[in-house]
Amino acid sequence: MTPPALEDLVVTQAGPDDWPVISGWAGDEGWNPGLSDGTAFFAQDPEGFFLGRIDGEPVSAISVVNYGSDYAFLGCYLVRPDLRGRGHGLTTWKTALAHAGSRTIGLDGVVAQQDNYRRSGFAFAHRTVRCTGTAPVAEPPTGVRAVRQADLADLNVYDRACFPADRPRFLARWLTEAGHRAVVRRTGDRVTGYGVIRPGRDCLRIGPLFADSADDARAVFTALTAEAAGTEVAVDVPETNTAGIALAEEAGFTPSFETARMYTGPVRPYARERVFGVTTLELG
Repeated sequence: MTPPALEDLVVTQAGPDDWPVISGWAGDEGWNPGLSDGTAFFAQDPEGFFLGRIDGEPVSAISVVNYGSDYAFLGCYLVRPDLRGRGHGLTTWKTALAHAGSRTIGLDGVVAQQDNYRRSGFAFAHRTVRCTGTAPVAEPPTGVRAVRQADLADLNVYDRACFPADRPRFLARWLTEAGHRAVVRRTGDRVTGYGVIRPGRDCLRIGPLFADSADDARAVFTALTAEAAGTEVAVDVPETNTAGIALAEEAGFTPSFETARMYTGPVRPYARERVFGVTTLELG
């Protein structure tokens, strides 16, 4: 059989109805996508997802999600295994990158693709280590509770300090999506940490885990995992946050996967020391 020609590939924007295809491919790669991620992803940028098709059949995917006028994040870069090595991924990549315009683009690149990303203008920032383990039995900590509607404004402010762009549309869905459980730690009236745990294809995933200190992070982590004792959980920790790595090791979690955070240019300064677990490798 003659392989499909590159000129047969048609790249168009993908919609929510296409998400099961994209997330299914991601799951097959072992990335463990969250079961309800798509709703929050498309809420942030409904025009930021792309599929390449041949004769109407999906063969490639990518997302380039815009955050404001200065920052975008690339993820979900996938080609169907039986059609790799034929240029379909690169064509899909080039089509989608135009969506970011002049924005700095970030991504979390798997090891096998990092040299390709460097050649495309992405510079290494840090490794991110997925730490996986069985949620330990623990008493729920004091001072941490479930997120309420009244917390959303304060959480947007806190999140803005921990992420290189504002993302209120995303957070409005991420914190309240079915199956997502969000908790917040406050000291007086001030937020000192928050986190979300959600079901994934292979195990529960924590993200984000943002906190002022290691003690705050430990309290949020414990609150998230206390109701999941005995269940496998994963959290993606920037290697530069040594306290975050130590917290995962303290819980008995071990490295299971790694990526590299890379950028095409400068990003807005944010409190990297508060990032004990990134939100999601697909959208940053």
